[in-house]
Amino acid sequence: MKDEKYHSEEMERFTKRVEFLEDPEKREDISPERLLSILPLKKADHILDLGAGTGYFTIPTAKAVEDGAVFAVDIDPNMLGMIQSKAKKEKIPNIKTLEGSVADIPLSEDSIDFVLVSLVLHELKPLLSASLREIKRVLKPGGSFVCMEFEAEENPTHPHPRISSSAMEQEITAAGLKVTQKLFPTDKTYMIIARKS
Repeated sequence: MKDEKYHSEEMERFTKRVEFLEDPEKREDISPERLLSILPLKKADHILDLGAGTGYFTIPTAKAVEDGAVFAVDIDPNMLGMIQSKAKKEKIPNIKTLEGSVADIPLSEDSIDFVLVSLVLHELKPLLSASLREIKRVLKPGGSFVCMEFEAEENPTHPHPRISSSAMEQEITAAGLKVTQKLFPTDKTYMIIARKS
């Protein structure tokens, strides 16, 4: 009986997470289409969607780099299964799903043109510096890192962790990446684009 209750609660949490990840209004961040219009992607680029979740950015990005590849990395195999199902349904052959974490990316160094990380790094505050160094490791020289996050609030009305855009910019710079652009798609979110020299 306890196992059934635990499984039911686990499924409910998973369902709520999927609903959040799939709903741009709840996410309060930039849409995949708007993001892709900002980035100078080439059709043969190799993209890493780190903390890919349900594939919110993975699927549209794979369509934009049809001669390249999108590596969807997530710690949750259920999320990766959702991405695989979507890719199969939409007949998108250039998505590779990999189970892994932000602090230990299962890719070789200097192999990625763009790393996309959306609404993930705030959950990894203790591992942020190590995660940013790992992102730099997999980026090709001249490659770009795109970080989308919630802005920290002075008086939060929720228990969720946040990292301010200024603190994130300092962390990115300390990891050896050069910030080239800061955008604020909404008053609650920011996007930082940085390059590897």
